[in-house]
Amino acid sequence: MAFSTNKEIKVASEFEKDPVTGIETTGHEWDGIKELNNPLPRWWLYVLYATIVWSIAYWVAMPAWPTVSSYTKGLLGYSQRERVAADLRQAVESQSMYLDRIATSGLQTILDDPELLEFSLAGGAAAFGDNCAPCHGTGAQGFLGYPNLNDDDWIWGGTLEEIQATLKYGIRADHEDTRFSEMPRFLKDEILTRDQVRAVVAYVMALNDRAHDSGLAETGSIVFAENCAACHGEDAKGSREFGAPNLTNGIWLYGGEEAQIYDMIANSRKGVMPAWEGRLSDETIKQLVIYVHSLGGGQ
Repeated sequence: MAFSTNKEIKVASEFEKDPVTGIETTGHEWDGIKELNNPLPRWWLYVLYATIVWSIAYWVAMPAWPTVSSYTKGLLGYSQRERVAADLRQAVESQSMYLDRIATSGLQTILDDPELLEFSLAGGAAAFGDNCAPCHGTGAQGFLGYPNLNDDDWIWGGTLEEIQATLKYGIRADHEDTRFSEMPRFLKDEILTRDQVRAVVAYVMALNDRAHDSGLAETGSIVFAENCAACHGEDAKGSREFGAPNLTNGIWLYGGEEAQIYDMIANSRKGVMPAWEGRLSDETIKQLVIYVHSLGGGQ
């Protein structure tokens, strides 16, 4: 059986020179195109040979080849893992002078010392990003159910010592010294009726100059005084001793819409702030205190 094609490979019996370039051909021709005998530059070949030699030397000198349970160590015995560990040890040693001073200094002393303040702000920002940002946000702006740490509305207080207590012991956490408060479930536990809850909602809306039923709000003021003022105060401005928020400033942890306020009074919420004592070092907690205090809402 014979095959035919419109393309043919011709091999010349004698090499010839290309009339255009003057370079000798290899004798191969394809569709009228002749292959020039144009070898690679010598410098290119020398570079190629050098890289081959270099790769062989690298395989011998450096860790390179995996084995069943380990890898070839190389003649130089270099280890990237040991190098990183050494860098970390060096970083810890360079920070130790500041951490030692933080460990023995009070919060106000740290705040008044420019060096310690700068170090604490940097360390606190890093610790915040690793441990606090998932709930409070990278900018500490908070979310529904997680307080904004940039404003000056502090449920448990915004002084250095009060922030430190919140961080160390948490809120409704498993620490024996945790800070604890409980908002009653006024409707679910049948403390108030639905109409009474609606009346209190109207009263709270009135305190914030929001649209409300004035008659219902008047009734709500009486219900509030009998059931809520003990924690939130007669003026509804809250009490940090009990962790009772201010209900007059328009800042809402669980939302300020009428339905959200109703749900809060009827069913309550019991958010948890972890206790960081034992999970973070005292020095790290102090740095976090300084950082959070500096965000704009510290007192």
